[in-house]
Amino acid sequence: MYLAGFAFSLARPVLHALDAERAHGLTIAALRMGLIPAAAPRSRPELEQALFGLNFPNPLGLAAGFDKNAEVAEAALHLGFGFVEVGTVTPRPQVGNPQPRLFRLSEDRAVINRMGFNNDGHEQVRGRLAGPRPGIVGVNLGANKDSEDRVADYVAGYHCFAALADYVTVNISSPNTPGLRNLQGKGELESLLARLGEARESEKVRPPILLKIAPDLSETDLEQVAVACLAGPVDGVIISNTTISRPRLRSGHAGESGGLSGRPLFALATRQLARFYLLTGGRLPLIGVGGIEDAETAWTKIRAGASVLQLYSALVFNGPALIDEILSGLSMKLKAAGYGVVEEAVGCEAEELAAQGSSGT
Repeated sequence: MYLAGFAFSLARPVLHALDAERAHGLTIAALRMGLIPAAAPRSRPELEQALFGLNFPNPLGLAAGFDKNAEVAEAALHLGFGFVEVGTVTPRPQVGNPQPRLFRLSEDRAVINRMGFNNDGHEQVRGRLAGPRPGIVGVNLGANKDSEDRVADYVAGYHCFAALADYVTVNISSPNTPGLRNLQGKGELESLLARLGEARESEKVRPPILLKIAPDLSETDLEQVAVACLAGPVDGVIISNTTISRPRLRSGHAGESGGLSGRPLFALATRQLARFYLLTGGRLPLIGVGGIEDAETAWTKIRAGASVLQLYSALVFNGPALIDEILSGLSMKLKAAGYGVVEEAVGCEAEELAAQGSSGT
């Protein structure tokens, strides 16, 4: 991973001088062409886990949003991630919201996006996922902005990718598609999960279903989501998507609309993660996302209740060398805390982290 880190250190001034979306496009192109060196795989038995029928070589994954169209999933796995999630993918291609729509908040180590599910659509992405892969690849599903039946869009996504995805994520928490977050409400969520359950039963291959929720849910809403997940066909929950809240930010882009990710999201997303872990009694595997930028923040997510993790925004500022830094650090923290394997530490401080106040979030 030294070579990848060195390459990023050279490229970063150029990338950060560009518009954020253009810089992202160049990064995808570099990965697609093999210009970013792959990592030498390291065996870390203490970080391996089996969750919802999948064997994760390590708990650190690449969050959806980076590889929207499944162009570089294999290249991302070779960087050292334990799994990769592509998308968000909608049934029909859509261009998303007008540009500019992606903003780098360097002073805050954060990103604001209002992309709007820009993607190539089910069929194009499905074609790119055909064939063998060197690791776990999940598909993040969304609904078209102009869809008359958004639940049907998620059902169509499950059917489209059932035979190809290692798992599917039902993304009902993006703030950039008007009205989408309403699907987190009790009645609409129960209806969505019922129809997804029917879709899964009708398939020969039945990949796990994960639900991705917002960090901005009230305590009552979070409780209702927990009840629905335990009763429905949900194998795991991703906590969380970006936030529409605005903590104190220093960047000149602080006033941009859209979802905020990165360092300022960490406290809020981690508190919601811990609360959800307690609400579900540890019965559902949780994926901790939001503000992970080093081994310490990754370790905190695990102690809050996350079995596995995802990151994206921190790569903008730290580059791919961060992957190995976090995994090496997690191994050391496990040993220092007296744990033999990572699952022993999951949720060990959930009560304390759930009770933390909202200062700084």
